[in-house]
Formats: sequence, structure tokens, C-alpha cells
Amino acid sequence: MKHIFQQGNDSTKPTLLLLHGTGGTEQDLLPLAAKIDGSANVLSVRGNILENGMPRFFKRLAEGVFDEEDLIFRTKELNSFLDEAAAKYSFDRNNIIAIGYSNGANIAASLLFHYQDSLRGAILHHPMVPRRGIELPELTKKDVFIAAGTNDPICPAEESEDLKQLLQNAGAAVHLHWENHGHQLTLQEIEAAEDWYRKL
Repeated sequence: MKHIFQQGNDSTKPTLLLLHGTGGTEQDLLPLAAKIDGSANVLSVRGNILENGMPRFFKRLAEGVFDEEDLIFRTKELNSFLDEAAAKYSFDRNNIIAIGYSNGANIAASLLFHYQDSLRGAILHHPMVPRRGIELPELTKKDVFIAAGTNDPICPAEESEDLKQLLQNAGAAVHLHWENHGHQLTLQEIEAAEDWYRKL
């Protein structure tokens, strides 16, 4: 997978896995990672799917309707890539925190839904529930921050509430942060994520 790896200066810190939104690239969230933790490793990945020329992490059938088969395949592909990257760049595979926005947040949530040891935790900006009707792995000791917009036209409020509940039911510690905005990534929610991260 096309990616950028930046070595941090503190090996005890998590590696921050950056996952962009639709149409983004591996460059998009680098400033956000620097704000969250400037001394951590950064692994920023570009989605392998193109939708009308725009990179994504998995296919969709329509707005808000995921191609489940492709989601499952791409989640497995990303999880395997994390194994390879950890070996290549010598970082702790068990200490990865994903930072995802929109489509990137959805694939990060899908990692948690499908692979117990894929992530230590996640910061999910405007995610949806990746899959319904499946049993999640045991997620005790996993920490998740969800940022949601009360007026988000793409991600309805109940999606955020449902995702929180599903992750909590699997044992994860989940913090849901609300902004009175739409689907955009706001400075306020980034600062809230930074505060949450510092308390881990």
C-alpha cells in the first residue's frame, strides 16, 4: 500500500496510523498527527480503491451503503499491511493507534470489528458502523475516541451512538465527542482528540 512512514523520537509512544477520507491522500492528516503527538511514529496510508479518481479504502454501493465483501477484503489487506510495516520499520505491532477521518475512520472501525489485535485504540472522526449483525472480538483495554457532528448529513447521529454502543458492548472504553457541525473535520474536535489522547 502506498504510504509514508516517519520515525518518531520516543519509542515508548504509539505508532499513529493515519487514514484519510474519500479523495484524500497519505499527506492529508500529517499535520493532525503532529498536533496529537509530535514525538510518535507516523504511518500514513493511501487507500487502494479509486472512486471516480478519488482514493478510498473500500468500495461503496451508494452514499452510506458499503460494499461489505470489499470492506472485509480491504480490512484484511490493511491488517496484513500493518504486520509487514511493523516488521519493516521495527515498531511495536501491539501499540498502534489509528486516526481516521470519514472513510478512513470507517476502515479503522472495521479493523476493530474484525481483528482483536489490529489496533491498541483509535481516534475516529465522523465514522459510521462498518458492519451490523456480527459478533465483535473482545475489545477490553482498547480505547476509542469518536468525533461526530450533530448536523452531519453523511453520518447520522444514530450511527455514532450505535458505533459507541457496539464497541462498548465488546469491552472497549469509548468517548463520544459532539460538535454542532456537519461532516467537516473541525479544530475543536481535533483539540478534543488531543486532550483524550494525552490522558491515555
